[in-house]
Amino acid sequence: MKKILTVFILFVSIFGLCQKKWSLEDCIEYAKKNNLQIAQNTISKKIQDKNLEIAKREYLPVISGNFNNSINFGQAQYLGTNVRNDNFKNTINVGASVLLYNNRRLEKSVRKAEFEVEASQYDIISTQNNISVLIIQQYLTILLNKEKIKIFQSSFENAQKIYDRSKITTNAGTTSKTIEYESAAALSREKQNLKTAEIETEKSLFLLSQLLQMSNYKELDIEAINLSDNLENNIIEKDIWNITSAQPELKAAKSRINSAKLSTSILKTNYYPSITIQLGMNSFYNNLLNTKDKSSFLKQYSNNFVQEIGVSANIPIFNKGITKLQIEQSEINENLAKNNLDQQRQNVEQKIQKILFDMKSNFEIYSTAKENEKSAYLALDFAEKSFKAGLTSIYDVNVARNNYINAQSSLLQSKYSFIFSKKLLEFYENER
Repeated sequence: MKKILTVFILFVSIFGLCQKKWSLEDCIEYAKKNNLQIAQNTISKKIQDKNLEIAKREYLPVISGNFNNSINFGQAQYLGTNVRNDNFKNTINVGASVLLYNNRRLEKSVRKAEFEVEASQYDIISTQNNISVLIIQQYLTILLNKEKIKIFQSSFENAQKIYDRSKITTNAGTTSKTIEYESAAALSREKQNLKTAEIETEKSLFLLSQLLQMSNYKELDIEAINLSDNLENNIIEKDIWNITSAQPELKAAKSRINSAKLSTSILKTNYYPSITIQLGMNSFYNNLLNTKDKSSFLKQYSNNFVQEIGVSANIPIFNKGITKLQIEQSEINENLAKNNLDQQRQNVEQKIQKILFDMKSNFEIYSTAKENEKSAYLALDFAEKSFKAGLTSIYDVNVARNNYINAQSSLLQSKYSFIFSKKLLEFYENER
């Protein structure tokens, strides 16, 4: 009974998963939690979090203690006489040290670690954005392919009707065998187009499942989006600079510049002395093994108890010029970080500007494709009516139908290309 119940629950779970239709928002949120690239960045941030915690712990004192037992065997000369000096010794001490001054080295180390945490957080957001863009693109590709299936399915059904009618008329002797053969060839082409569209849809679902880290793409299906067939040219000029500055990759680059500057500042503290205070206490027990006069363990520890306090200064004088070279190296890293920021800004500006150009271009292509689709439909309608009236051949009908299908596909492609570029721009604008 338990086995039957387990199988039933498993079946219900699988069936429920199969029936779920994923929205675009569902896909993006799921990827943020499961995508491997995002997971990698999240792990890297955890490392930086620990580095920050370690840097903050440097403010705390260092406390240590040790415990020693030793037995010595030997002799010593005392007043011209050799005497045995066998003894057992027990020592214990506890000490603590606190850094008092190092030209704000600890403060700078903490601040540097904070900038690294900040940068790693922006890295996560940047990766999430990149994955989201890919998901948007793939999501729209699936919708596009599904629209193509509808077009090719309708065309296949029409081709099937023409072929069935041509067989009847050919068998009746009212049309030549050529018409049947041409109808069969047209039907075969439409069948192939339909199958290709189905395969492309399956392929795009697979690619989306990879982004989501889903093991079985056949369990994935998406919700349709209500997209108007009458797109408007509402493109306005955008403030590229503000959109660019808001992107996380630039914020990450700025944080790393600050981190690099602090690295240089930390190295410069090596020119300054460091002052440390030490606190400690110790005691010992010493037992001469060859004598009968033995003090008690606790009494000796009480009598030998010592407390101490001290201040030490470590003053750098000469370290082969290594500090100077390390600072110069760190300054080079600063310049690299600044150069990386300039590169990132240029790349983002180009990306945003390209989206704007694509929007304008895609809308013009869409407008032209819409007119072409209307013309191709009228041409097909005329060809079909002429064929029925015996004024033209089936070949002309097939040519007109192919032109109409191509016009429909081009219209769909331009439509989704425009929508994709528009959604991309909205996505990057929302980073403000």
